[in-house]
Amino acid sequence: MALLERVSTLVRANLNDLIDKAEEPEKMIKQVILDMNNQLLQVKTQVAIAIADQHLLDKKKQENDDKIQEWMRKAELAVDKKQDDLARAALLRVESYRDLSANFAQQLEDQKAQVENLKSALRNLDQKLAEANAKADLLIAQHRRARAASRATDAQSGMDANSKSATFDRMKKKVAREEAIGGAKAQLLADDVENRLAALEKEDRIEQLLTELKTKRGA
Repeated sequence: MALLERVSTLVRANLNDLIDKAEEPEKMIKQVILDMNNQLLQVKTQVAIAIADQHLLDKKKQENDDKIQEWMRKAELAVDKKQDDLARAALLRVESYRDLSANFAQQLEDQKAQVENLKSALRNLDQKLAEANAKADLLIAQHRRARAASRATDAQSGMDANSKSATFDRMKKKVAREEAIGGAKAQLLADDVENRLAALEKEDRIEQLLTELKTKRGA
């Protein structure tokens, strides 16, 4: 998300470099601290929202799991009453809810990862903000002493190597994107066949479940 990208940029920011490049170092450091405070408030809000969403997903998954048990009991009742059609319908519901349960489980894992990412970003930004506040005056003074010495280092910073590296990275991203597009096209072509096969597999699974349930219930 864009918020995490902005936070990551602030966390990676080298305050010394920012001040070196600023025409007004004191103004720059104050602006950086202001930006950090603003982003910190936004991340705190996003953490709270993400945790709430995680709890909601967990609740929905539990409700879905309860539906699995409910429809399995109905299937058992239908088998006991020799109502195979009703048993098949109930088992179809069971399978549908099981598919949903797997989706909820994956979403829940993704949400937990997102919460941890946000918490980590919050901790890092909070630490960086504390560092910036503690070092603001020192950094400005250090900048004044180090400006002359840094010019020689900057002149030998290897911009050519960095430029080549950036070009290589762009090419890698372009190739990866083209591969992804090709894979997506192939997937679209395969979707129809996969859906038909999936329907057949589900029908066989329902019949298998019905047979197992009838055997279990002595029907």
